[in-house]
Amino acid sequence: MRGLTGSGDGGDANGGAVTGGGSGNGTGARGRRFPARWAASSTALAGLAVVGVFAVSCSTGGTGTRDEGPAGTQPVARITPTATTPSRAKPAPRVDAVALLKADPKVGERVRTDLKPCTGDEYPVDTSYGKLTGGSAADVVVNVMTCGDSVGVGTYVYRHRDNGTYDNVFTTEQPAVYGTIDRGDLVVTTQVYGKKDSVAYPSGEEVITYHWANTRFSEQDRVHNDFNRAVGAGEGDFPEPTEPTKN
Repeated sequence: MRGLTGSGDGGDANGGAVTGGGSGNGTGARGRRFPARWAASSTALAGLAVVGVFAVSCSTGGTGTRDEGPAGTQPVARITPTATTPSRAKPAPRVDAVALLKADPKVGERVRTDLKPCTGDEYPVDTSYGKLTGGSAADVVVNVMTCGDSVGVGTYVYRHRDNGTYDNVFTTEQPAVYGTIDRGDLVVTTQVYGKKDSVAYPSGEEVITYHWANTRFSEQDRVHNDFNRAVGAGEGDFPEPTEPTKN
């Protein structure tokens, strides 16, 4: 501070000439000017302090006192869509079901004789692929139907051999039969007809579940369903809907 105001000891030795702006008339004059010059110096320092604060605020890229709070909006979270992993399961190799049936001695002679295209080269044959016998490849379930009424006449299961051929491990031939694969089991459904039943309205059905064990299928479960014979007997209107009872 002494260098700025000229109030140091060097000022007295040189008759107060260090101030550069006074006449050097003695201590009294210097005493009167000292407070005014001190005030000016204080004002200058305050100005420098304000400039320093402004420079700091500008250097941080802020907007003055607003820097104390959050500036702008929060960053928007970006969700990166995850790519779906393609299935590694290999599709089961397709087989010529008609060729299997015609070359299989376990298929009844009547089924093989009647197995003809319904239209063009379309045979009345449904084919399903899936794991039934615990082999390394998918098993094949073949259902043979009639062309006119699509009534099942035979269900067959073929197991894949290591040499690429197929072995018949299940055969059932009877009217209105159909086999499906359900969670690793074979489910065979047979329609039950009475003497006066039409093909479209059977009296009931038998649902038998077979499970593969010890190199063969064995019956696991059997369900019998009786159908209402009045259904389909005539035409009628639907009853009017009623409101549910509330407690």
